[in-house]
Amino acid sequence: IWTKASMDSFTEGKMETSVRNKQVILRDYVKGFPKESDLMIIEAADAVELKVKAGSKAILVIDSDDPTFAKGDFVWGMVNWEEYSTINPTLTFKIDVSLNVPLSYYTGILGMPGLTAYAGFFEICSPKKGETVFVSAAAGAVGQLVGQFAKLMGCYVVGSAGTKQKVDILLNKFGFDDAFNYKEEPDLDAALKRCLPQGIDIYFENVGGKILDSVLMNMKAYGRIAVCGMISQYHLETNEGIRNLPVLIYKKIKMQGFVTLDFIDRFPKFMEFVIPYIKEGKIIYIEDIVEGFENGPAALVGLVHGQNVGKQVLKIAQE
Repeated sequence: IWTKASMDSFTEGKMETSVRNKQVILRDYVKGFPKESDLMIIEAADAVELKVKAGSKAILVIDSDDPTFAKGDFVWGMVNWEEYSTINPTLTFKIDVSLNVPLSYYTGILGMPGLTAYAGFFEICSPKKGETVFVSAAAGAVGQLVGQFAKLMGCYVVGSAGTKQKVDILLNKFGFDDAFNYKEEPDLDAALKRCLPQGIDIYFENVGGKILDSVLMNMKAYGRIAVCGMISQYHLETNEGIRNLPVLIYKKIKMQGFVTLDFIDRFPKFMEFVIPYIKEGKIIYIEDIVEGFENGPAALVGLVHGQNVGKQVLKIAQE
């Protein structure tokens, strides 16, 4: 984040002109689940100049020669895991500080996870009032928003999560109609039939594997599946097979994968949609904030093991 304080100190000559950049890098290729020992915090060998070249359109967090960005602006975008990053302005958005929301929201509800939930649910699934919606990993950064968007549309919403605490949050904070802990369900098909006896119109897929196989058998005709992620498969050496794909044919189901960048042009439309709901308190967003650059590797390992509740945020500097 490019802050007014850091710009002031830079332009007034209070900051060094170059620094050794602190970075988090992989020690080696990771097999299976990452461990803290797989990640290294280092100081880069080459110094980073804290000023961009004249005429460059790049943004170096604390400096830019792009006239569309002024001193004191805040921006968000995709960066490397390091203290100073050069950002591509085509994938950078200026933060409207007048909205008076936490800056951390731009890593979540007002950033990539928010646009992911919006695009996957509305652009791919085309929801209608009264439809049934199932969301896996429903307490995560994206899933919690999909469920709330679905409730705002008048849908019946069920979610799955991996702890009792997360299930309670789905029911009591996010307003899901029903939810279950998939780790405590010996029969996922039976759990889905219990919670969604009429079947599923829309499935927002974040997990894959056995839960996808069970969902397929519980989809209604002309159902829609937005494939956002398959976190259960990412750390397996051999992915699990899916047996029930023929259901897609005779139930005429649409199943579509997507990445957020496909819908980056929808971001202004998404902001027009979501900001009023945030201001009216009709959408709640939960974050799990860890402070300190050095605590990032442990936070990442906790994330892949489902220890976080909501969006995992690493805070490395004061706003």
